[in-house]
Amino acid sequence: MKGFKKNRDVPRKVYELWEITEKFGKYQALQYACISFGTIFVAIVNINYIFIASDLNYRCRITECETTEAAYETPPWGSNVSVDRCSKPVLNESWSQTQSCTADSFSSSIEPCTQWIYESNNTIVADLDLACEPWKMNLVGTVHSAGMLISMIVAGWIADRFGRKPAVIFFVVGTCMGHVKTFATSYYMYIAIEFIEAAISGGAFTASMVLLIEISGKKQRLLSSVLFAYAIYVGESLFAVLAMFIPYWKTLARIIYTPGIVYLALIFFIRESPRWQLLNGKTKEAIETLRLIAKTNNLKINDVVTESDEEKLKSKLNIGETVMKESYKKIFTSKQILKRILVGTVSRFTSSFVYYGLIINAVWLPGNRYTNFLLCTVMSFPGELISLYLMNKIGRKLPLIVGFAVCGALCVGSGYVPTSLVWLKITLFLLGKVVISSCFTGAVTYSMELFPTNARGTLLGVCGFASILGNMLAPLSPMLYVISSSLPTILFGVSAAVTAVLITITPETKELPLFDTVEQVEASMKAKSHPSNEKTTISTIT
Repeated sequence: MKGFKKNRDVPRKVYELWEITEKFGKYQALQYACISFGTIFVAIVNINYIFIASDLNYRCRITECETTEAAYETPPWGSNVSVDRCSKPVLNESWSQTQSCTADSFSSSIEPCTQWIYESNNTIVADLDLACEPWKMNLVGTVHSAGMLISMIVAGWIADRFGRKPAVIFFVVGTCMGHVKTFATSYYMYIAIEFIEAAISGGAFTASMVLLIEISGKKQRLLSSVLFAYAIYVGESLFAVLAMFIPYWKTLARIIYTPGIVYLALIFFIRESPRWQLLNGKTKEAIETLRLIAKTNNLKINDVVTESDEEKLKSKLNIGETVMKESYKKIFTSKQILKRILVGTVSRFTSSFVYYGLIINAVWLPGNRYTNFLLCTVMSFPGELISLYLMNKIGRKLPLIVGFAVCGALCVGSGYVPTSLVWLKITLFLLGKVVISSCFTGAVTYSMELFPTNARGTLLGVCGFASILGNMLAPLSPMLYVISSSLPTILFGVSAAVTAVLITITPETKELPLFDTVEQVEASMKAKSHPSNEKTTISTIT
């Protein structure tokens, strides 16, 4: 029409293939959603024993006086017969089967109980008859953690050898193994299945985190860790809510293990890491993946790819031209890598040890066990926001050093505050929980960025091993109350303080590229020791 000037199109920026992963868009959002969905339910499975294998109220069944259908409620003679739930009062010699049981029917003697009446069958304690054997209940969690230890190591190798996507799918779908537990007829059958389930599903954390990091740009690395941690916290909170309304353990188990089967459908939506594809000689597949990212994110790209462009793509994405996989000899003879392994494992161990230790030692908080657990989980959310802000604004290293140091001080302070100052004791405790939650995410991100891609999956598996070891030791901390009521929190504080000191020996990683080989890591550190060459070296690597 006349009178109208034709609008000139604003020219769109044309991106090169190696620039695509730095732009966050619909592709990353979809991948994050798919991976987080699996993480939520793996997190639930990881703590299933907290409620499924928890204790119940029960009392001894007097076989001479009660049938197997007797109710848990205190029997007529019970109010005057004082025995613990693992002992049985002995009937008077004058009592006969024709008489009904009363308080006067029993002598002052007791004997070990052999049969029990349970208040409900909401946990495995009733169905597997575990009364008066608390070590068996505790062993369920220990066996689960042992399975996780195995899985964390295997997960790194599987993710490096077969790819990030197959590893994620395999481990998440593996959670459906838990359905078999509902058919267990003995305690030892149950814990064997518990171990196998954990050994299969536990690697999902390592594989998922690696994939999240590698499809993101430098600016989204921390966001990836925070979203990953939020998925875990959502899973923990969701499990507490489910357990509140679905107390029967078999029904609860069938609900939490079913999503693993459904997750198999996401094989059509989750994509492989282009970095892993390039590292494993799958250049054409990597280019196709990058083109899909560009199309999904509505990015205009230079789609003409020559042989020289393929080499430039590897260079720009920091893909080394050395051997595809680093040998263990090269990894464990590099001082820089050994320092990073030390810091990565200790920081992950401490994060897990203190985090779960505080949850376990929070039983004195007001409310029932479900509310206590939910409260501890909710307190983790603000910690993630603090982590996201500080580590994007300042960096990874300094917030972690300060965070672990502050957490240590809060834990020690909470231990020494007298019980008469309950409000102060609770305040310090919850603040410590917030801070360690922030450090937990930061430690995961920092360890991810410390290692080269060629060995990242394997070394993160080692760090995951340390994390699960902390998770295994945390339940033992209440045993220290026999020595001193302040000893557990002091131990948490010392562990956090030592970690803060150790982190000072590794570099800041916020602005560094993700190195792919040991040689690149060592070259970067050499350049740092000669500031005049640092910019040139880093630009050459990137």
